[in-house]
Amino acid sequence: MAKQTWKGGAMLSPVPPALVTCSDGEHDNVLTIAWTGIVNTIPPKTYISVRPSRHSYEIIKKSGVFAINLTTEQLVRAADFCGVHTGAKIDKFERCCLSKEPAREIDCPILSDSPLSLECRVTDVIPLGSHDMFLADIVAVDVDESLIGQDGKLRLDRADLVAYAHGDYYALGKKLGNFGFSVAKKKKNRPNQNHKTAPRAPKKGS
Repeated sequence: MAKQTWKGGAMLSPVPPALVTCSDGEHDNVLTIAWTGIVNTIPPKTYISVRPSRHSYEIIKKSGVFAINLTTEQLVRAADFCGVHTGAKIDKFERCCLSKEPAREIDCPILSDSPLSLECRVTDVIPLGSHDMFLADIVAVDVDESLIGQDGKLRLDRADLVAYAHGDYYALGKKLGNFGFSVAKKKKNRPNQNHKTAPRAPKKGS
């Protein structure tokens, strides 16, 4: 496969077009963040990278909290709108008909419309250049009951999540495998012990 070498750039895809909620105590806001992910498991830590020029930057820096709300196919238009408009001029909750509710552990709202929300408390603000990274502890996870299977496990495959890749939004496609499937041992087909075979026909002359 022939390849060209380009100058280094932010070309990692896909990424989640997450709807991030925040509040200054009087006014709530929601913005779309693509530069986000998990950075540690124990303790659970995440990050969002935000341009200092964005309206929500000072809100998050002063409050020290935010919530990451996963975006579904039904929310993709709102995610796009919240990424190109500023909360300094309009109420994006109202314009996008988004419902919100209080978070359990932090002083900012989460989106009722999102099936899963991560409540985050900032631990560090790291200047990186065009963006500052808000490194945060995930202090609570709010999950819609429709995503919890009978075995109690999370079923994100039911959420109709979307991804963002180089300027375009995509619905997640078919499942290709689960974690560890490449090294999992194949189950051998065992004969059914309860299955009775038909008696053989007697040989001639017997």
